[in-house]
Amino acid sequence: MTGWSRRRLLKAALSTAAVPTATMLGSLPAVSPAFSANGGWRFHRGVNAWPWFSLTREFPAPRTDYDWPPFQSDRPVPTLEDLRRLRSTGLDFIRLPVDPGPFLAADAATRGQLLDMLDAAVAAALDADLAIIVNVQANAATHYWNPDRMISSTAAPAFDLYCGLVGELAGRLERFTSGMVALEPVNEPSQACGSEVWSQVQAALLTAARRSNATLPLVVTGGCGSMVSGLAALDPAPLSRFAPILFTFHFYEPYLFSHQGAPWMHEPVYRSLNNVPWPASAGSLDATLASVRARMAEDTEISKATKKAAYAETERVLKVYFDAQPDRWFVDKYIRQVRDWGDAHGIAPERIMLGEFGALRTDARYVAAPNPDRARYIADVRQSAEASGFPWAFWNLFDGMGMMDDTTHALDPAIVDALGLEMPE
Repeated sequence: MTGWSRRRLLKAALSTAAVPTATMLGSLPAVSPAFSANGGWRFHRGVNAWPWFSLTREFPAPRTDYDWPPFQSDRPVPTLEDLRRLRSTGLDFIRLPVDPGPFLAADAATRGQLLDMLDAAVAAALDADLAIIVNVQANAATHYWNPDRMISSTAAPAFDLYCGLVGELAGRLERFTSGMVALEPVNEPSQACGSEVWSQVQAALLTAARRSNATLPLVVTGGCGSMVSGLAALDPAPLSRFAPILFTFHFYEPYLFSHQGAPWMHEPVYRSLNNVPWPASAGSLDATLASVRARMAEDTEISKATKKAAYAETERVLKVYFDAQPDRWFVDKYIRQVRDWGDAHGIAPERIMLGEFGALRTDARYVAAPNPDRARYIADVRQSAEASGFPWAFWNLFDGMGMMDDTTHALDPAIVDALGLEMPE
């Protein structure tokens, strides 16, 4: 969610890899289009390719610029062979999050180099026969070029600059194969569900894109961090003038499972939360609470009083979790809300994308076999989306929610299977 990004602290064990340049990848490929019957584009089963154009090296305040190159050299970046392996699993697109900060802070020459790098990444995906959604994804952990400064409203200090970048990206994407490339101008807007402020922001961004490119598919979303409730509150009628468009939402419910142990979550229960099973019937309250106590006992950074209060709250919410016994029905309940929204507005399910879903790996010191629970959850969400006819993009290729090892780039067979894909030979 914007403001407490899942991504910003997942930086451990990142491999060394460089952003490919246009020279390294050669000329832009001529890719044969493999369009779907709906809208002429191909976006069906995908994966998010963070942190290819994320994890930056911004200078501390009061400076507002970035070192060069602006991206951390030890972040994991897919090679062309990696992309081809992803295609061989059955995936047909990637969603590429792009931090706008380095582009907006750069002078004209440096910005040109960054745009060339992004062109080369798009070319690499197409060369691997993968379609691509370029997603402008502001980093909430950045001290200056963050969502508040850029997209909190149309009056935000850097909103015009952000709009300009969206328009420039839309124009540059026109050179690539039609139906294989789309632009998502923003990620997880923090405005409230049904917010008029968000409606104004999104309309301005879409207008900027359309001025540069009349036919590029654009991806739109609701407020509330792109949650189900945000899309359900979105009125799609005013957006029809920006067609062709896709709609997107993100899904991580229940967070007690998908974000257990996440260090960036504000609520104190997440710090020591672990060994939460999926479905709930696969474990027990006593076993999970014992694991929580064990992790708290090793935590030397917080006081006993803080631990006591956190444990009491953790015990309370876990009792609710186990009493509810969430499993596939829980996921279906949320996904069905999106299908109902689409049906009510006459929107074909192929135009509604589950743009992010996944679950954080649990520390193996506390759980004997964490991956089966994670794989079951991912399979349930994926199958629920497919049952409603929605395309999807798994979060993520790398990091603590990834399907590929950060260092070896080996695919996780359990996650590949959970996504209904095939391990490449």
